[in-house]
Amino acid sequence: MAVAVDVRGYIQLLRSCSAVAGQQLHQALLKSGHVPSSLPPSNSVLLMYARCSPAHRRDARRLFDEMPGRNCFSYNSLVTAHLNSRDHHAALTLFRSMPERNNFSWNTVITGMISAGDLDTARALLEEMPVKDAVACNAVLHRYVQSGRMDEAFALVRAIGLECGTAAASPCNDPFVLATIIGACADRMKYDFGRQAHGRMVVAKVKLDSVLTCTLVDMYCKCGDLDSARRVFDGLAQIDEFSVSALVYGYASRGQLDEALRIFYRVENLNILLWNSVISGCAFACLGDDAFALFVRMMLSDGLPDSSTFASVLNVCGFSGMLKPGIQIHGCGLKSGTVNDMIAASALIDFYSKCSLWEDACRAFSELRFHDTVVLNSMITIYSNCGRIEEAKRVFYRITSKSVISWNSMVVGLSQNGHAIDAMELFCEMHRLGVRLDKVAIASALSASSNICSISFGEQIFSLATVRGLQCDNVVAASLIDLYCKCGNLASGCKVFDGIDKSDEVLWNSMLIGYASNGHGHKALELLELMKVRGIRPTERTFVGVLSACCHSGLVEEGLTWFKQMQEDFCVSPSAEHFACVTDLLVRAGRLDEAVEFIENMPFKADPISWTTVVSGCKTQGNEALTHKMAKRLTEMGKSESPHSSLYVQLSSVLAAQGDWVKSEEMRGLMRERRIVKKPGYSWIDS
Repeated sequence: MAVAVDVRGYIQLLRSCSAVAGQQLHQALLKSGHVPSSLPPSNSVLLMYARCSPAHRRDARRLFDEMPGRNCFSYNSLVTAHLNSRDHHAALTLFRSMPERNNFSWNTVITGMISAGDLDTARALLEEMPVKDAVACNAVLHRYVQSGRMDEAFALVRAIGLECGTAAASPCNDPFVLATIIGACADRMKYDFGRQAHGRMVVAKVKLDSVLTCTLVDMYCKCGDLDSARRVFDGLAQIDEFSVSALVYGYASRGQLDEALRIFYRVENLNILLWNSVISGCAFACLGDDAFALFVRMMLSDGLPDSSTFASVLNVCGFSGMLKPGIQIHGCGLKSGTVNDMIAASALIDFYSKCSLWEDACRAFSELRFHDTVVLNSMITIYSNCGRIEEAKRVFYRITSKSVISWNSMVVGLSQNGHAIDAMELFCEMHRLGVRLDKVAIASALSASSNICSISFGEQIFSLATVRGLQCDNVVAASLIDLYCKCGNLASGCKVFDGIDKSDEVLWNSMLIGYASNGHGHKALELLELMKVRGIRPTERTFVGVLSACCHSGLVEEGLTWFKQMQEDFCVSPSAEHFACVTDLLVRAGRLDEAVEFIENMPFKADPISWTTVVSGCKTQGNEALTHKMAKRLTEMGKSESPHSSLYVQLSSVLAAQGDWVKSEEMRGLMRERRIVKKPGYSWIDS
């Protein structure tokens, strides 16, 4: 006999009850005969199972199969149950079998496929959708943007715009979809596309809310159109802090700090969001002094900096080489405890590494109680840069979920520290494990191959790059040119260079240095002239190649001329490497006195390589007077300013070759007295 129940009351309870209570209600409705014969209570029980634990998916399926009549709601509930239990294939199969589908059906399965990571299936389903819905469109667009697949996101917007036109009901007129589109335009600097989206909003009379306004202002600011950003801002009926923040950041990040501060100080109650906007804007524009001054002003006005504030100021201090302010910021962070936050800690480690204070960076890392992958990746690079490769390895193997950056950092570190074989083996392991090989990984492996002149392995890697579609990438091509040139195969290097349509200065530098290292000085200079004709501005690295080419080809006057022109015509400040090249150029030409005078007039203290080059020239040309002068200078140096062991050894050898055994032994004695140890030589082949 059927038991009388309050069906409406049970349906209300089923909307929010637990799985256990829901099963009890299900039993009562079974006894009363309302389930599975009556559709409303049956659907309510089905939905209860769908939203509860995935363990109840079978209960949902059993009830669904028992129901004599089903509607769209029934199918949607079971599709949801399959998706919640991660059985996406069953959900898609059931969706395909539905006699009719509504917008909710399409939205449910599309968002479910996106959650499962199957974006291509979600896109295909969206294209099948008879009437495009804003929820489904925004879900696919948002995931495209999150995944970095911006071009596909813009292509989807174009397709939907063509299909749906400018009708008010078009998904492209939905505020959430528009915010996603304009945000993507801001990230990718797609100014024209962003203006078209704004134009659509004006034509469709889309009401601007705070999110949409803030996104528009941000897009115009990032694309450099501050006038349009200001017009959008001035058109607001009610100004909120998010829009002010976006505009302040826009002006500050473009170097217009006065205008940014005028808007900033109009706000009565300054909060952390506005302070961070103006400080991070200064940091982006590399206004280090202004960022630090604003940080101090914030502290004096009783503002409490958060991890983002510390990260912004530390980043600009590191980039600008502002050591003392950076250390002061570190002190403030220690007092407030903010340096324990991962964002601030990562910025602090990066600050010390940019200032080449490796030990301080390592100390900051050791004081952290927790580590994330970003910090650990940074430490791989830092340990590699200061030659502590074993510690870099230990950090690498500590990372449980290694990202592509983790692998790339370790491959680069091994290659830079003379462990080319290990770098190549690690690259092979990356490939074997199915890690996504990007241009950095390919270029690093090619660099490791060039370090040991393994042209066969390098060509295998380039074949892999070709399969991945990276063969025309400038970074990869530059590494391949470097490999061929180091192996003496200049013709193949030229072929790769000529095969790239859109070459940048990195590619030109690689080819130029390739000519230089293979003794083709005139061709290197011809390539430099061609660079100027093509409108590619020479960099510091370019002139290292040019001076090296002149040095190896005996083009003394040309080398001295270019050294002068690089400063006057191209505003390139000469580094220690440029000075070393000119010193070598003069020594090889037998102009030793000029070389010594050139070294003594350097704007900084000469490195041991420059003096060793002069001593080597003394030996070649038998200049005993200059050799003894160098020995005397070395003897008079204090212990603290003593140069590298190579200079002592070279001088000792030259003096011995000249027959001055007393002075030769004196140099060796100075090494022992000053505890300078020469690293013993070893055979690369035997190692």
